[in-house]
Amino acid sequence: MSSEKAPSTSDLFEVASQDKHLQNKLRIVRILDSVQTAITLLGLLMGLTVLGVSANTLSVYNYTKPLPGSFLSLWPQEFSIQPAVALVACSAIITVLHMVALVFAKVQFLRTTSTVQVSLSFALPFISLVAALIAVIFFYSVNASDSVDTFLSWTCRWHAVPMWTQPNWGTLCKQSKAGIYLSILLIPVEAGALALSGWLLKERNYVERYVNARKSPALS
Repeated sequence: MSSEKAPSTSDLFEVASQDKHLQNKLRIVRILDSVQTAITLLGLLMGLTVLGVSANTLSVYNYTKPLPGSFLSLWPQEFSIQPAVALVACSAIITVLHMVALVFAKVQFLRTTSTVQVSLSFALPFISLVAALIAVIFFYSVNASDSVDTFLSWTCRWHAVPMWTQPNWGTLCKQSKAGIYLSILLIPVEAGALALSGWLLKERNYVERYVNARKSPALS
């Protein structure tokens, strides 16, 4: 990040009003900023959806799991809820981070604070990307087992069996698929957000240096 003082809004307006090149650069910054906000909102909605369907699946399991000493059970003995727990935990992290990012995008003081701007613009999508990768890798590593069932393998195996009460295998199968597929889609979304943050920071630094140079007495 440039060590020069960030130009004020009045400085930008003064220079941009007479400089077509700067006007074009500012237009690019505004477009990138809008795209970044849209991607952040998309990531938030996807994270909330993963959190909702995964948490509901766990809730149904906790409600219908066998009590100690029961002889009949709708769930297998060798059964792992860890992939669903991983989806809940990682999607919760992603959701919170995207909420922070949206607040950051709307608070002018934070947007004009260079240290905060650089830290959050890269840290939030990076952590979200790591969380999505961990959730997906852990999910498939457990789900690949031939001896242990998961929500995805068990509910989708019996999805055609009609159930008039919980657990509804067809619904749970769809929710399990939605959770993992959206988590997979979050990976390119977060990677794109990270790349966009770098591009936006580069353009903002250019505008900052350009305006400071134009206002410098030596170049006046």
